[in-house]
Amino acid sequence: MQIHVVKRGEVLWRIAQQYGADFNQVVLANDIRDPNVLVVGQSLIIPNPNREYVVQAGDQLWQIASRYGVTVEELARVNNITSPALLFVGDVLIIPSVTHVVQAGETLWQIARQYDVDVNRIIQANHLVNPSQLTIGQHLHIPLVSRPVKEVNAYTTQINQAGAAEVTALGRNFTYLSLFMHAVREDGTVTALQDAPVLEAAKAQDVAPLFVITNFKENNFSSDLAATILRNPALQEKLLTNIVNKMQEKGYRGLNIDFEYVYPEDRENYNAFLRRVVAKLRPLGFSVSTALAPKESADQKGLLYEAHDYPVHGELVDFVILMTYEWGWAGGQPWAIAPINKVRDVLDYAVTAIPSEKIMMGAPLYGRDWKIPWQQGTIARTVGPQEAVNLAAEHQVAIEYNDTYQSPFFRYTDSSGQRHEVWFEDARSMQAKYDLVKEYGLRGVSFWVLGSPFPQNWPILQHNFKVRKK
Repeated sequence: MQIHVVKRGEVLWRIAQQYGADFNQVVLANDIRDPNVLVVGQSLIIPNPNREYVVQAGDQLWQIASRYGVTVEELARVNNITSPALLFVGDVLIIPSVTHVVQAGETLWQIARQYDVDVNRIIQANHLVNPSQLTIGQHLHIPLVSRPVKEVNAYTTQINQAGAAEVTALGRNFTYLSLFMHAVREDGTVTALQDAPVLEAAKAQDVAPLFVITNFKENNFSSDLAATILRNPALQEKLLTNIVNKMQEKGYRGLNIDFEYVYPEDRENYNAFLRRVVAKLRPLGFSVSTALAPKESADQKGLLYEAHDYPVHGELVDFVILMTYEWGWAGGQPWAIAPINKVRDVLDYAVTAIPSEKIMMGAPLYGRDWKIPWQQGTIARTVGPQEAVNLAAEHQVAIEYNDTYQSPFFRYTDSSGQRHEVWFEDARSMQAKYDLVKEYGLRGVSFWVLGSPFPQNWPILQHNFKVRKK
């Protein structure tokens, strides 16, 4: 798979031809509604026709397997497909193995490049004694490209049938699904969720659902609510009993704690609470994880950061989710949502305080549209990646790319004459984030939040990692 950035004057059929890719496969992989409309600066994923196949209407898994000479079971295993019925138009499938028939004049290096695989892997798979001597008609087994195994979490706020449908379509990409959210109450109970449809969808896709608790009250994170819980051990026991009962009743597999804006003086109380949580839940087979503010140093000041004790969380819980996004927040000035230089600053500190194999790096699945010149008190509109590209197309403006932030952006003028600035995510920015996961040896990635179409992300994710299933 490759990423192509559209240049002025380019058309889609010629781009596909340039890469030796099938035009319709490129259209489907990028969910392009009108192939005649491209935006300068738009990124496109180009599937490798020798290693990847994009599902079309009417396809069945056995037909695709037969076409490439692999078993249905092998094709399903490599792509985390739990049932042949769970196949969707636009899904990009990785082909487990391919047989190549050597043509006149071909070299092993050329063949390896054609299939995007290391030469040595072909040599080993075929027990080649003299790799420089190939014979015309010789059959070579081309092995699967090696991918690191990582865990993936996705938060969803759509606790309804639409959310269930999205989990059904995308679930093969997830290890965990965090249902946002159950807010704790002052009396030790938690708010209710009508979560049955989403839980059923997660189960069908072999995704482990996580029970998310927050200190959310009246549409905001409440420092006082967190203090009420964290300063009262007896109340904590009641809360945990209620949580365990709900988790066991509904089939949750783990607890994710997202306490934000905790008073600095409650730092040790939060640590003590985590010890109590782990002691109660781990013997019952539940995982425990926390969502942490993106700190760049141990002594970072601010209500969002001070009570989050990275070393203690790293010692106690199964994994932590670093919320490495929201630099470009709705109430602030236009900026990349997750500028890669700032994400790197957070990781540089995090890996000194938390084992890297316990760190899930946060990644946004959204962008924002600000009115400019920006004025204090204005709120940006949240937009999905696909929506952002459509906006650029509608207003006939080019998409630019900031290399420092590794993020696309553009500016446009609406029909009323108001200027706008949009920052969002695309295939390039997500590839940059996945490179960080590999560079720092992290456990995986956690997405905030499902709900906005981002068709390019999932093939890029699968191209980089083999997603672990529980």
